[in-house]
Amino acid sequence: MKVGDLHEARALAGRGSTKTELTLGLLHGFRLERNGLALQLPLGVQRLVAFLAVHNRPLHRLFVAGSLWIDSNEEHANANLRTALWRLRHLGFPLVEATRSHLALAPDVLVDRHESAARARRVLRHERSSTPEDVDAMLFGGDLLPDWYDDWLLIEREGFRQLRLHALEMLCEDLAAAGAYAAADEAGLACVAAEPLRESSHRVLINVHLAEGNRGEAMRQYCLFRTLLLDELGLEPSPALQRVVESLPIGDESVTRRR
Repeated sequence: MKVGDLHEARALAGRGSTKTELTLGLLHGFRLERNGLALQLPLGVQRLVAFLAVHNRPLHRLFVAGSLWIDSNEEHANANLRTALWRLRHLGFPLVEATRSHLALAPDVLVDRHESAARARRVLRHERSSTPEDVDAMLFGGDLLPDWYDDWLLIEREGFRQLRLHALEMLCEDLAAAGAYAAADEAGLACVAAEPLRESSHRVLINVHLAEGNRGEAMRQYCLFRTLLLDELGLEPSPALQRVVESLPIGDESVTRRR
């Protein structure tokens, strides 16, 4: 069973039961909820919980301590880890599982990053028709802990960002093919907002306008992207994108203007 499917199964199994529900949010910022009530954790504890959640597997204590307190020597890093674990034990419920050698996030904690990533992969693989929940997860997913600057987080954040952008583009194309142009437009705009210089995002949005018969909107989107690309990077759109708009009945100057 895939990790995303496992979390979804746990969520379904938890409905109708009296078991404590722990929800960990990593998108848009760190948040922890217990049965819908927000909990406050010290920053050092937040970093430990987020690190374990992002890696989503048991990790060796030395690796955790060395990664989170990279500027400390081994003794101080391990002491900081013990302090964080001591504070976690006083929460009154299991959030982290700890052995003498390894640490892991408790298996029944629902993590929004895992849920969103699982939905994105299903969209990309066309495993099923996209649901409203899939659309919402892609539109409002956001970046992974955007206000944190830890070195270990940079690659993880970029990996999730690229996954979401690809899923938004695919979602935009699928919705347009199904005639759901308003939803397709929303997905395309969300992708463009997340990365304004990403040509593939502008291309799928332009194609939505063309499929809907809005040639003026298509040209407007192209000109916005072209101006932005010239101003920011001194580049022209690719020949492939230029060919998309060449047949539109717009004055030659707006399409062929040179730098």
